[in-house]
Amino acid sequence: MSVTVRVPTQLRSLTDGVAEVPVDGSTVGEVLAALGKSYPGFAERLFDDDGNLRRFVNVFLADEDVRFLDGVDTPVTAGQVVSIVPAVAGGAS
Repeated sequence: MSVTVRVPTQLRSLTDGVAEVPVDGSTVGEVLAALGKSYPGFAERLFDDDGNLRRFVNVFLADEDVRFLDGVDTPVTAGQVVSIVPAVAGGAS
């Protein structure tokens, strides 16, 4: 089943500038793995050596952080949107 992955500006060089990519998968993990197969270098940016999401990468499924759902095992359905959002730090005091 196809879902849409929203790619942040910082990673669009890996998708030839495309901001939204249709990807098949039944879980968030399968979707991200398929994205990595279609676009080499993507998986290394998202996952650490143990296969866990890097702590500075946030993944949302329909506005919900997957870390508060079932993580990469969170099921997806056709038509849903998975958003990759890099962490933002800093700011003015």
